[in-house]
Amino acid sequence: MSEIILKSTITCPVCGYTKEETMPTDACQYFYECEQCKTILKPLAGDCCVFCSYGAVKCPPMQEDNEKFTASS
Repeated sequence: MSEIILKSTITCPVCGYTKEETMPTDACQYFYECEQCKTILKPLAGDCCVFCSYGAVKCPPMQEDNEKFTASS
């Protein structure tokens, strides 16, 4: 079983600003405000949260789902 990663570097698609953030473990984060350009990011179609769309690492709930899928294969 893999350890769940709790930090992800999120990249603003508008200005390119990056910041490492701690992801919530019990929910998906639907909105994120870029510190630099103040754009409000929302998930892309098919993604559950901003970390799945713009982060270097998918959110903990998705990591857990991937792990369950991989373990059952």
